[in-house]
Amino acid sequence: MLMTVDIGNTNMTIAFFDEDTIKATFRLTTKTIRTSDEYGSNLINFMHAFDIHANTIEDVIISSVVPKVMHAFTNSIRKYIHKEPIIIGPGLKTGISVRTDDPRSVGADRIVDLAGCMANYGGNALVIDFGTATTYDYVSKDGIFQYGITAPGIEISAKALWTQAAKLPEIEIKKPDTILAKNTITSMQAGLVYGYIGQCEYIITQFKKELGISDMKVIATGGLGRIICSNTAMIDTYDPDLTFKGLKTIYDRNH
Repeated sequence: MLMTVDIGNTNMTIAFFDEDTIKATFRLTTKTIRTSDEYGSNLINFMHAFDIHANTIEDVIISSVVPKVMHAFTNSIRKYIHKEPIIIGPGLKTGISVRTDDPRSVGADRIVDLAGCMANYGGNALVIDFGTATTYDYVSKDGIFQYGITAPGIEISAKALWTQAAKLPEIEIKKPDTILAKNTITSMQAGLVYGYIGQCEYIITQFKKELGISDMKVIATGGLGRIICSNTAMIDTYDPDLTFKGLKTIYDRNH
């Protein structure tokens, strides 16, 4: 069994693959500082709930954009899973050729998403990851990554409203039935969700226009992506497991 881990700025998500099938997933908040023993206890308790035993884990592969948690988390893998984790970084075969101006600055999560897209949907695709930040990355049919956009995530935008404006309340992020808002809460929800749908559709349109590719596939992932994807026809596929699939793809390429 393969354990795949994606450590993002907000959440740490973990999936266990039995061959090519995801057997179980769970998530932890990243911003909470934990010791290796706390990470290990959480891992073992979750695995026990799904009847997964440490001795069945053949390997662990990790993608991370949060360096400060890596020491404690990787030590928890060594101590409780008894494996030396594989870390996404230079030297691993990903199937993605990064040709941006500064390849070293590209987050591992973006490469992993593109690897998952190439393996499952092919190239000539725009991959949108609705995470803490929302990223729009284009991968060519040959697996070349050259163009990408980074925007504030929808949750960051929401928090900016209620933390920076004294009279605005904290709200649930959801799409109201109509854009014709009549109160503060629905006006904020409409601005966030309808505004984000508009951003998403405009960026997709501009990518297609500037690249001259009308038949470009659009693949989306990320926890809050479901809200946006269900309200636009410009996203072809929403795949919540794309990052896990990318980690599995990279693992298979290297083993």
